[in-house]
Amino acid sequence: MKITQTFDSNGTSSIAITGELDASSAIDMDNVIKKAVDSEAYNILIDCTYLNYISSAGLGVFVSYQQDLADQNGRFVFHSMSDKVYNVFELLGLHSIFSIVPTANEAQNLLKGNEN
Repeated sequence: MKITQTFDSNGTSSIAITGELDASSAIDMDNVIKKAVDSEAYNILIDCTYLNYISSAGLGVFVSYQQDLADQNGRFVFHSMSDKVYNVFELLGLHSIFSIVPTANEAQNLLKGNEN
């Protein structure tokens, strides 16, 4: 798995995931999200364009930070997710907890408050 993280001037972190997010890579993802939170970037865009697989351990990392972000009026917004990955979110009922949109543009608009 490869993770790329950037920060913008509005306090948003963008994280692009390539490969598989599973038990062996969940610690790396946790460290990246912790870096965002420690930097007070409470809105986190997750680019899933090249995410091929996600396990329950990988999902657990996002779940563990969900309330921390909400407490700071922030959230995760996932975008560009394949049907295969979305099905895992849906199977576990996480599609109703997390914001998941088709494109990066829609994700940014959602954080700006331009869409519900």
